[in-house]
Amino acid sequence: MTEILEQTQEEYQGEHERPLGKYAGILGAYGGTVAVAAAVTALAGRRAPDHVGVMDLLLMAACTHKVSRLLAKDPVTSPIRAPFTRYEGQSGPAEVQETPRGAVGELLACPFCLAQWVATGYTAGLVLAPKATRLVGATMTAVAISDWLQLAYAKLMRSAS
Repeated sequence: MTEILEQTQEEYQGEHERPLGKYAGILGAYGGTVAVAAAVTALAGRRAPDHVGVMDLLLMAACTHKVSRLLAKDPVTSPIRAPFTRYEGQSGPAEVQETPRGAVGELLACPFCLAQWVATGYTAGLVLAPKATRLVGATMTAVAISDWLQLAYAKLMRSAS
């Protein structure tokens, strides 16, 4: 079996270094996290809602966007990423560019990759603690909207000059 897995990895990656085993570990961690959340939900006697309202979906989307970028790109969260990335410089307003070091680095430096984890956590929060989750969602949504307004304001000021 080990031989088959090694051959599969070699054929997949070609001349590129792709840590499939570590990716599988990350997938396992995600699956395990979802399983634990489902078990906690069941033990707490909670059930998933029959539907997700438009406002909850909008809060979840904006909050997921902001928290994913905050975790993956914000200078203040660099200590979380530092063991798994290498600093390269600024990449945009209040954001850093980092090169991943390994599979965990790829996850932590990629807001698109983190979004799935953040949205899953938000979903679990809606089931287990909906009021607190909506409050966090509203807070992070306000921060995201503020960011967009700051960028729009800066662009407007540049065009007026």
